[in-house]
Parts: sequence; structure tokens; C-alpha cells
Amino acid sequence: MITTPYVSTFSGNRFYPLEPRIDRVAIEDIAHGLAYQCRFNGQTCEFYSVAQHSLVVASLVPPELRLAALLHDAAEAYLGDMVKPLKVLLPEFAAIEDKVTLIIGRAFGVDFSDYGPIKKADLIALATEKRDLMPHSVERWAYLDLVRALPAPIVPMSPRDAKMAFLDEFARLLDPANAVARKAGSTLSSGFDSVFPDIHKNCG
Repeated sequence: MITTPYVSTFSGNRFYPLEPRIDRVAIEDIAHGLAYQCRFNGQTCEFYSVAQHSLVVASLVPPELRLAALLHDAAEAYLGDMVKPLKVLLPEFAAIEDKVTLIIGRAFGVDFSDYGPIKKADLIALATEKRDLMPHSVERWAYLDLVRALPAPIVPMSPRDAKMAFLDEFARLLDPANAVARKAGSTLSSGFDSVFPDIHKNCG
């Protein structure tokens, strides 16, 4: 019998998945959970975190959507990155994930309703990750048929570096000057080059 109805976070907060409820939504808990969690259930040729994936997605959307893109998988910091075939079979899990995403959105004032560009960027990142990090997965993924991967290969970051880059990007996007620019729809540097200074490497 389960006697503890909550999951403890890195900073000591509590997440109650059956309600769902989070005592305090902390960006460090999100950054830490995503940075130390490998994409694709760990079936990659090198460790590649959900945090780094989120940074890639955020770099591919318009400035006003970058914070939402950075946090588009934030619920996985609390729930884990469940592989897609299982998620399809467990609609209740998907419903909890949606609720946790809304909780995170409210905590940081993020609107996830304009999801089309984020989903497009997510698929571009996915196509690139499949090419660079899953070299033995040569089978066709039909939903990627019309998606073009990024030209430069991915350089996997360590969990610590991915966490710090995620926190730095979050802080940059919350800067008041950038907030005004996001509302105006101006073009800002995504910080992608500073996050991935040596992009020309493959894990082979």
C-alpha cells in the first residue's frame, strides 16, 4: 500500500500526482528534473536530456513563444518522460500531464494555447535527435516524413551544463526588457549559440 501520496522534488517541495498539486512550483526543480532525465527512455548513443531538448525547441520559435517553448515539457520534471506508445495507452496519465502543465503555466504566467509553432519546432528537434542520437533506429517514423532536421548535429550536454543553460535561458526570457520585446514581436537572439558553443560534433 502506498502511504506517501507525494513525490519529493530536488529543492524539497512536494508534488501530489493524484490531485494533482505542487506545493511550490520552483524553476530549479523543473530545470534539475529535466536536465537529469534522458530523452527516449535512455535509448540514445549519448546521454541527452529533456532540458537540452527544451532549449533546442525554444531556439526555433518566435521570441514571444520562447518561454512557453522552453517549458513545453516542464511537466516531465514531475511526471517523467513517458515514451509515446505508452502515453497513448494511458489517457489518464496524459490528462494529469495536461493539468500539471496548466499549473506550471499559471505559476509563471505562460500561455500554452498557441501551440502550433511549438509543436512544429518540437518535431524539428525530434527529427534531428533521431538522426544524431539514435543511429540504429533506421525505421521510418511517419510523422516525421515532412519534417526537415536541423543541418548541424546535436552536441549532448552534461546534466549540470544543461541545467545551468536552462536556468540561464529562463532568467533571460523573464528579463523585463525582453518581456517588452516579446510583446512587440521583435527578433531577439535565442541564446542558442551561447548554449551550444561547439555545435559541429556528432556522437557517431
